[in-house]
Amino acid sequence: MATTTPVTPPLERIPRDRPSSLELVRITEAAAIAASHWMGHGDNNAADEAAVEAMRRSMEDARFNGTIVIGEGERDEAPMLYIGEKVGRGDGPAVDIAVDPLEGTNPTAKGRPNAVAVMAFSEPGGLLHAPDTYMEKLAVGAPAKGRVDLDRPVAENLRIIAQSLNRDVSDLTVVILDRPRHEKLINEVRSAGARIKLIEDGDLMGALSIAIAGTGVHALMGIGAAPEGVLAAAALRCVGGELLGRLKFRNDEERARAKKMGVVDENRIYRTDDLASGKDLRFVATGVTDGDVLKGVHFFARGAATHSILLDRMMGKLRFIDTTHFEDIERPPIIRLE
Repeated sequence: MATTTPVTPPLERIPRDRPSSLELVRITEAAAIAASHWMGHGDNNAADEAAVEAMRRSMEDARFNGTIVIGEGERDEAPMLYIGEKVGRGDGPAVDIAVDPLEGTNPTAKGRPNAVAVMAFSEPGGLLHAPDTYMEKLAVGAPAKGRVDLDRPVAENLRIIAQSLNRDVSDLTVVILDRPRHEKLINEVRSAGARIKLIEDGDLMGALSIAIAGTGVHALMGIGAAPEGVLAAAALRCVGGELLGRLKFRNDEERARAKKMGVVDENRIYRTDDLASGKDLRFVATGVTDGDVLKGVHFFARGAATHSILLDRMMGKLRFIDTTHFEDIERPPIIRLE
């Protein structure tokens, strides 16, 4: 599936004081490298804590005045990267930041694919302050944008997606989290004739893969975490895709917390522009373990190699970034190609 990106706007529309993209990538790289040291150790908490600490530390010198709007939780629950925390040097532009320092603690702990360090940036007010609950999601690429709907039957949405891609339903592959709650959805997708890629964790990267050529994925369906839905919406909006979401509360406590955050209609369907409305949107992710879109961190004798993706809506660009990090910058190692 071809990747769709917006047309590059005139350069005079780009804010002169916006942080450089490489400065943002540096932050997710730091979190990914820290988490990857715990890959396969079976310790979810240690991997997550390492990523959080490295991401927070790398933000200290960043040239922006940032506010965490989606993070590790409330201040009492999270010592760093809590919702409302101020980050950055404070002398640059004001930005809202959604973070997931380690999207995929289980895959990291178990040495499985698709763990990443992720951030989304926007001008203030450009990212929905999503409550920490579940969200029913439907993500599609640009050709099906505006044509699918969460209230339509699964089979009908699949027909629309197939028609938008000039394919048969049997050619489609749908990403779904492998959870008992999705038994009915899985049966409906199979009955419609589409193929399914069941994933254990990380529906954020499953949503992003829809917009990346060569992944062979055409839609994401099912219920996952709401904060990750906002991050995925930011990524898809940068490349013209769409994510539809509806909050799914697990208890009255979550409902009450969401009400304090301004959620008044439990049945509202949020569209991509509702979840990530910012004009100056950027999405950054660095692989921790090898996955469908990104390679994980690979260590060598005196350093590491990282693989990142940068989506920039205002610039109309999608970039993959390979970086080699030398621990000894005065005597960089000799790299031999085999």
